[in-house]
Amino acid sequence: MLVLLPPSEGKAASGRGAPLKPESLSLPGLARARAAVLDELVGLCAADQEKAREVLGLSEGLRGEIAKNVELRTAGTRPAGEIYTGVLYDALDLASLDAAAKRRAGKSLLVFSGLWGAVRVGDRIPSYRCSMGVRLPGLGALGAYWRDPMARVMPEAAGDGLVLDLRSSAYAAAWKPKGELAERTASVRVLHSQLVDGVEKRSVVSHFNKATKGRMVRDLLVSGARPKGPAELVETLRGLGYVVEAEAPVRAGRPWSLDVVVTEIH
Repeated sequence: MLVLLPPSEGKAASGRGAPLKPESLSLPGLARARAAVLDELVGLCAADQEKAREVLGLSEGLRGEIAKNVELRTAGTRPAGEIYTGVLYDALDLASLDAAAKRRAGKSLLVFSGLWGAVRVGDRIPSYRCSMGVRLPGLGALGAYWRDPMARVMPEAAGDGLVLDLRSSAYAAAWKPKGELAERTASVRVLHSQLVDGVEKRSVVSHFNKATKGRMVRDLLVSGARPKGPAELVETLRGLGYVVEAEAPVRAGRPWSLDVVVTEIH
């Protein structure tokens, strides 16, 4: 099983480990594309702070993120699973997993990134600021930039197993599975169900959507479950206590759509 995750806007500080070693990152087929984004991002942030702030969509209070990007090649690193913070990663809580679950996380979790394309949680990276929604002056919109490189490496990364896609729409734009691979891909939406005047109302709640996805991935890792396809994933999640409504694709070459329905927000 390969689980596709979004990164987090907020990130932990760079670690005290050795500086970035691009050749050590997973998915080496992305190396040239990563180098191009890194070169432009560092150059932009070093040359013109105001322009960099505008391009990156940063408020005045986040100006310090620009200096962080300038030092990407020399800053210390830590595992990506420690760099990414926020609601989903707090709920996932990789650090508290037992050894077996951590091994499963290292093999199955893939975090999409505007700067790196995608990394595994064990890859050592510095803290940075560059979302997939950024449009760099030289490379253009990163969502579009990453499509060709990701299309070349993702089929091999996915192998012949289930792909659980938990990315937000901005990161999903960087790669969409096709053909037979799409048919064993399941995307998940979290819906909050509540009764209003005796009528059920459902809504998407951003914060709880992320928290539920984090807990769901954690439960899958801890359980050691290895669903082979979307239909088996549905049964696995139900066995773990989730209320899941599944929609099989109506046409060949399309992914499954899963709704996880919750009644409490926490």
